[in-house]
Amino acid sequence: MSERSERTRTYEWDDPTPGAQAALTLPGIEYLQAMSRGDLPRPPIAATLGFDGFEVDEGRATFFITPQEWHYNPIGTVHGGLAATLFDSALGCAIHSILPAGTGYTTVDLSVKFLRPLTKDTGPVRCEANVVHVGGRIATAEARLVDGAGRLYGHATTTCMVFRPEGATP
Repeated sequence: MSERSERTRTYEWDDPTPGAQAALTLPGIEYLQAMSRGDLPRPPIAATLGFDGFEVDEGRATFFITPQEWHYNPIGTVHGGLAATLFDSALGCAIHSILPAGTGYTTVDLSVKFLRPLTKDTGPVRCEANVVHVGGRIATAEARLVDGAGRLYGHATTTCMVFRPEGATP
């Protein structure tokens, strides 16, 4: 057995309450753009996993991260949960970007296909998500995870349940 070499990681996050409250009053695109600019706090999961930021346009969201050693699973590659969380975040935000104020959503289904492993040597990657369909109660989106050279590391789809205010029309 080799000598143990402990590492530590410290991070900080902002109180998510103001952002959650703003989500109730702003159209999705305005809410997400305010968060992207830093006018609203990022969700704590972004600090926990070390997201490098995100961009959003109507019907589209792109999340950025640089895989690190502390993302590793026991066999020496980045844990698939990191990619799954990137996919879930980008896909949900793509859908959120076209929802009106006061409309919520939640993931019903997330289907992820892993094509090659991420490591700390992969460098920055981006998860690009696009809306496929938003209806009265169901929304779908698709995404791709690529590196700086455009190599595909995985792809995913989601189905989200949309919660519209009572009396609202799609």
